[in-house]
Order: sequence, then C-alpha cells, then structure tokens
Amino acid sequence: MFQKEEMAANGTGVTSPRTPLKSILTEKAKGIPNDSAGTVKAQTIEELHSLQRKRSAPNTPLQGTAGAFANLSEDERQRQQLQSISASLASLTRGTGPKVIRGNPGGGKYQAVSHVAHHHHHIEAPVISVSDSSLKFTHVLYNLSPGELYEQALKYEKGSFLTSTGALATLSGAKTGRSPRDKRVVIDDTTQDELWWGKGSPNIEMDEHTFMVNRERAVDYLNSLDKVFLNDQFLNWDPKNRIKVRIVSCRAYHSLFMHNMCIRPTPEELENFGTPDFTIYNAGQFPCNRYTHYMTSSTSIDINLNRKEMVILGTQYAGEMKKGLFSLMHYLMPKRHILSLHSGCNMGKDGDVALFFGLSGTGKTTLSTDHNRFLIGDDEHCWSDDCVSNIEGGCYAKCIDLSKEKEPDIWNAIKFGTVLENVVFDEHTREVDYTDKSVTENTRAAYPIEFIPNAKIPCFGPHPKNVILLACDAFGVLPPVSKLSLAQTMYHFISGYTALVAGTVDGIKEPTATFSACFGAAFLMLHPTTYAAMLAEKMQKHGATGWLVNTGWCGGSYGSGNRIKLPYTRKIINAIHSGSLLKATYEKTEVFGLEIPNEIEGVPKEILRPENAWADKEAYKNTLLKLAGLFKNNFETFTEYKIGEDKKLTEEILAAGPIF
Repeated sequence: MFQKEEMAANGTGVTSPRTPLKSILTEKAKGIPNDSAGTVKAQTIEELHSLQRKRSAPNTPLQGTAGAFANLSEDERQRQQLQSISASLASLTRGTGPKVIRGNPGGGKYQAVSHVAHHHHHIEAPVISVSDSSLKFTHVLYNLSPGELYEQALKYEKGSFLTSTGALATLSGAKTGRSPRDKRVVIDDTTQDELWWGKGSPNIEMDEHTFMVNRERAVDYLNSLDKVFLNDQFLNWDPKNRIKVRIVSCRAYHSLFMHNMCIRPTPEELENFGTPDFTIYNAGQFPCNRYTHYMTSSTSIDINLNRKEMVILGTQYAGEMKKGLFSLMHYLMPKRHILSLHSGCNMGKDGDVALFFGLSGTGKTTLSTDHNRFLIGDDEHCWSDDCVSNIEGGCYAKCIDLSKEKEPDIWNAIKFGTVLENVVFDEHTREVDYTDKSVTENTRAAYPIEFIPNAKIPCFGPHPKNVILLACDAFGVLPPVSKLSLAQTMYHFISGYTALVAGTVDGIKEPTATFSACFGAAFLMLHPTTYAAMLAEKMQKHGATGWLVNTGWCGGSYGSGNRIKLPYTRKIINAIHSGSLLKATYEKTEVFGLEIPNEIEGVPKEILRPENAWADKEAYKNTLLKLAGLFKNNFETFTEYKIGEDKKLTEEILAAGPIF
C-alpha cells in the first residue's frame, strides 16, 4: 500500500529507493566535548550538595597573648569545646553532662563527646548513673549564621515567615513582653547585703534550692530535645571589660535574636572562647512547676549571680534574655568601678559624646539617631575610666506605626538578618503592616548595629561632654530645656520622670506622672543612689554638663496646650552639641530652681519660660505645685540612703529638688 502511494506520488509508476535520514552530528563528534567546564567533582548527589557549602575558616589573627586553645590540634580543640558545652548542659543530680554532637540531627558526619563530669563543691546530690537522657545524643547547633538560622526557623518553627524585605517574622507565643513580676534573683549571704531589696526595687528574692529546682527542670527539658542552639558571644565593646556569655536555647528565633543583640565574635575569637563568664538556659517553651516555692505563675526568669547563670521557663519572649544580661551588667560593672547606663549614645565628628536618658515616649531613640553624628548605641552603655562603650551588638527597635518617613534608618535596617517579632503581614505579598496591633502593640525589630549607616564600629568613644535627661512632661510646666547643676542632675536621674498622656491608658482623664529610677528601674541590681553617685563622680571628673529637656507640652497641659515641635527640640539638642548653649545667659525658675536660657537660635522665645506660654497663670502655678508634690512623694523612697560622708551628698541632692 505504502509503495503504491509512493509510486503515484512521483508519477513514474516506478518505485524509487528511500533516501536514508541524514545522521546528526553530536558536539562530541565535531570534536567538542559535551561539558566544556569539565566533569563535576562528585560521585553522588549528597557529595555534590556538600561541595556547594564551603567550610568556614578563621582568618582573624589573634592579638596579644595566645588563646586557651591556640596550641591545640583541630580535633583536640573541638573535643574540648564540646566538653565545655556538655558541662554547661550538665544535670547536677546526675553529675554529668549529656553526650553532645555538633550539627543537625541526621546531618551526616559529626563529632561527638561522651559524658563529661560536672562538679560543684556547694551542691551535694546523689549520682544516678542511668537515665533516658543519658542514653541519647544532644545535637548542638553552634553559633549558626543568620542564613542557617533562617533555614531552621522556616522549616521547623510554626509562625516563622520570610517578609518582603527579607526579614524573618516570628511569634513569641503567649508572652509578647517582659514579665517583671516573674523575675527572681537568688538571695544569699552576699546578695542580701549588696542588692537593692524592698520598696521600689525590681528584685524579687528566691532561695538557692528553688533556683536549682528550676535549673534542673530547664536543663532536663533542653537535654530531652533532639537539638539545641548554642551561642557563644560577648557583652561590652570595651575590650578591657568584655564579658563572655553562652546562651542555650531551643528555638532558632532565640538564637538569631541573640546573634543580633550580643557582640558577634570573629572566627578566631570563637575558637579561643573557652569557658563563659555567664550562661543563659532558655527553656521558655516549657513551664515552671507552679507547686515550686516562690512560683506565682507558669513563668519564671531566675538569676543566680553566684553561679553566674540565668534560667528562663514559661516565656518565649526574647527580650527577657537581653534585659536579663543588662541586669547582670548592672551588677558586674559597678564592682569594676564602671557605670552601667540605660541610655542612648552618639558622637559628633569632633569626638564630642552625648548620653541620652529617657523613658518610653520621650524621644530617646529619635533624638540620639542623628545623621550628622555617629551612633555608638541606642539602649545600653558602660562608662569606664577609659571610655563610654555600647554593651550590645545590635538594636531592638519598636515597630508600632513605623514609617520610612519618620524613622528611615530603622525602616532600612529591616532586611535579611533582622528578626521581626509579632508583626502582622499580608499573607500573599508578605509586606508588613506596622500599624496592625492584632498580635500586640509591642512589635519589635532586632538587627545588628552595623545595619545603621552611621554606626560607629567599634562601638565606643571618648568620655561624654553632655548628659541629656529627657522628659515628656504632659503637665506642660517644665521648660523645653534647662541646665542642671551636678546635684540637680543626680536628683532628676534618680527620679527618672515622664508622664503618661491622657487617652493612652483606659480610664486616664488627665496626665499621670510616672517615675523609673535611673530611667530604667526594672533592670537595676544596686540601689539607685549607687549609680547616681557614680554618674556625679564621672561627670565631675570629665567636665560633663547635665541638661533636662522637655519633649512634652507647653502653654498648658495635655488637652489645652501644644506639644513642643520636634524641630524646636532638635534645635535645642544641636545647641547643646555645639556648645553654644553653654554661652547663653540664664534665669532661674521658681519651685524647681531650673536655669533657663534667655534665647536659643531658631526656638521661639515665648516657649522657653513655661509660665509665659500659659494664658491662665493661676492654672500654671497650681499645676506646677502639683507636679512638684509628685516629685517629692516619689523621692521619699530614696531619702533613707546615705551617699557620701555625713550624708552631705544626700542633703545636696534633696536640696536640688523642688522647693515649696
């Protein structure tokens, strides 16, 4: 049939032979190899994947003396490092640490270390040789990079998402803020006399035994997991006073948060890290035992200064770790005659440094972030005999109502590597809605400080020239700026005043004064007067000037007056930085005895003296006396403490307060 059709087709009636198909020449046949780049150097797909990831190697030379592990072989160094990790995770009732392995469960080759004996002279407990946890390996994910932690979070932690800017969005669970009433400090023979206890103190006591019960509960929980995250990092950019911290946690979110917030060691520093000075056990996914003595809820944050340990149970809010370490620094640094401060800090191009103190809503972050100055830090600092230094390696910024126009630096810092806590985002575009308070108003971003363009790295500078105390006075009676004497600086530093604005809290019909000693009472370990005396000593020694700046209202209280415009406040701050405000002429106010400049370029003269801006002079006087009474009542808590010989300094501070 086919032949007939072919005959008909050529019209000859004669069958024509079929023409064979032309052979196709391959690249090889033309003399060109198939793969011009050569054959891949792998025999299996697993080996190919391993080639994709290059092993990190230390490239930073050690400075000064060699580290603890400098002369060891690679295998011995890693073995000792694993022994240190096992010791950190030791159960004190069993007397040994777990079998620990570097790497992810099922991750292929790894190095392991068997049980490590862990002895503590002051703990006597029976040694139990066999338990379920002693039969298993604990996989340790050690100082992972942000990329590795992203992979862990996105794969294993529900509620973790990649946002449109590359940040990692996470949830902190039921707790979206700190739990100050659940924070405990072990009281012993030393801390009983050293720490601030009693009225007004944030320190709630617990005994050694209860701490050990909670520690054992946290360690047992961590050891029951297939894997834990471990960060070895530093606190304090001052190299002479650096603190080594170890954080053991069960979430990639917590590990990335602390990677950002603590100072990140170089590979060489990490190889020679040795034994940490302080350890955090974050078992926040597991509750404490409500039947345990001192427990008032399923949450407990416990600090033992003698053991140099902190235990977290029943809260996954990452800020507990950050502020727990800040409390530690408030204890350790004064012992070295170093002042720990809850403040922002920036530096001018001529090396002039300013400290900014202020409670929430006073503008501390906004005013300390200045494109014309270098940012040393936004929250926690130390002032030593040599310098002022940032305690942290990152920033923890509020995100509620964040906009590119108002806070461009924070906005631009929210990118790959940043942790976004409890924010709401579009499920399709992954764009974050910073106005959405569905989860909490306390939405936060944690990012390394180098994400801020004008950050000064390393984060330390010369002694401060200006100490600026910020207050958002919603009563409208404090001047926009006043120069303080040394005693006045101490008085207002100990007071830590600002005012809640009517409407911000349900039921508030008028401004409400709030006081927080040293502008951070929740984190103080020692009595506030201790820090105030150190501040006065350093200001006097280095010639720093104190300033009280009101970023609140003038011409009347909230509801009748007006908020002082931000451009005016910036003009005031700039005049402080430049030194021009020191050259101004001053007048003293009634009651508070504050010195007010007669003139500041760019600031309306009528707002500099508060009573001039009030239409109702009688109302101004009554409001002024009301606020003065609130200051006096608050300060009565501190009058019993002696500062200086014969209470002379105490009397000077009291005299610097309002006089009726």
